[in-house]
Amino acid sequence: MALQCGIVGLPNVGKSTLFNCLSNAKAQSANFPFCTIEPNVGVITVPDERLGKLAELVNPERIVPATVEIVDIAGLVKGASKGEGLGNKFLANIRETDAIIHVLRCFDDDNVVHVDGSVDPVRDKEIIDFELQLKDLETIESRISRVQKQAQTGGDKVAKVQYEVLCRYKEALEQGKAARTVSFDTKDEQKFAHDLFLLTNKPILYVCNVDDRSAVDGNKYVEQVREAIKDENAELLIVAAQTESEIAEFDTYEERQMFLEEIGLKESGVSRLIRSAFHLLNLETYFTAGPKEVKAWTYVKGSKAPQCAGIIHTDFEKGFIRAEVIKYDDYVALGGESQCREAGKIGVEGKEYVVQDGDIMHFRFNV
Repeated sequence: MALQCGIVGLPNVGKSTLFNCLSNAKAQSANFPFCTIEPNVGVITVPDERLGKLAELVNPERIVPATVEIVDIAGLVKGASKGEGLGNKFLANIRETDAIIHVLRCFDDDNVVHVDGSVDPVRDKEIIDFELQLKDLETIESRISRVQKQAQTGGDKVAKVQYEVLCRYKEALEQGKAARTVSFDTKDEQKFAHDLFLLTNKPILYVCNVDDRSAVDGNKYVEQVREAIKDENAELLIVAAQTESEIAEFDTYEERQMFLEEIGLKESGVSRLIRSAFHLLNLETYFTAGPKEVKAWTYVKGSKAPQCAGIIHTDFEKGFIRAEVIKYDDYVALGGESQCREAGKIGVEGKEYVVQDGDIMHFRFNV
């Protein structure tokens, strides 16, 4: 289950620098707008100390961490939804992402041009919000024109539900509100709303890109952003993207940790960003461990055993019989699966078992 986040922001706020830190891919990063012409997609390894600890005990042939996909698109500008700058085609690249990482420039630097001539992260945020809302409104109005007649005169119950959802979204967007501020009660409404893939209905992580001196405590710009989003259901993260790029140049983990300690950080912004994205999307991790491989699997918090089995293979879910579950702490404390079995620490769980973060699992199935 790959998590995909789309990075948005105005030109020259540090999007591509951050992307380069996150990904093995190297997006061009230059001091002029629109240096990212085609969408860049990178795959990030999710840092998880538990995976390494399990591997030490099992000594598998390979270790497979969870991954996150990041889509970096060109900087948006005012009027992008109407074709300004490079146009609105780039908005389509993030439509099916799970979340949006909104990078805001929170640093002063005369050598890095700001597209609007001054540093004002709250203004920049509002520009992007407006463009995403306009794009969503365009989508909603197009869908309304298709279902309105059926809903009002045709007696089509499905069309009526869809029309009501669309009208509620239209009202909110015309008031300058994000789609995520609208909630629905029935499963039919919720499913249709989800399947619209509206840009402003996605969870948002605001990343305040600061200078290295502000990497720990932030600065006045960060506080302005914090105040502006206090009523939103959103996360905020402080990252010094340029500093992160320096960290990425070190060859060993020890060197990176020494550098982080020198600047007063316990871990890199990249690691914190990935964890924040997981929290934003309500995701957790379970593990499979054996001599062939130790692997991390990502699932939505609250998922039951058959659903989690289906992440490995659909047959596992279709023919699910039971799950054998070992708690991570027991696995590590006792030294492995055989020791847990001897100590009676393997639980046998059925279809209603809600998988917990860190569970080590074996699925039994028959198809």
